[in-house]
Amino acid sequence: MRADHCFQRILLDQACGGRWYDHIAGRPAYAHADDAVLARAVMLAEAVRDDISDLAAMNRQSLAWRGKDQAIRRKR
Repeated sequence: MRADHCFQRILLDQACGGRWYDHIAGRPAYAHADDAVLARAVMLAEAVRDDISDLAAMNRQSLAWRGKDQAIRRKR
């Protein structure tokens, strides 16, 4: 993860339980997400900050939801 938008993607995907754009109509997502999704995303961010949640694992899941996990494995 190298950019702010990646951090947002990971947290919003986790908060939605899949690709955020399958659950949130409109961009930017944070402006169109409902309060429950945003609250879950903030809770997840706080858990990452407090070393309770594993951001790298959440990123791998986010990429898997996008079908990009196979491409990452091939690059290694």
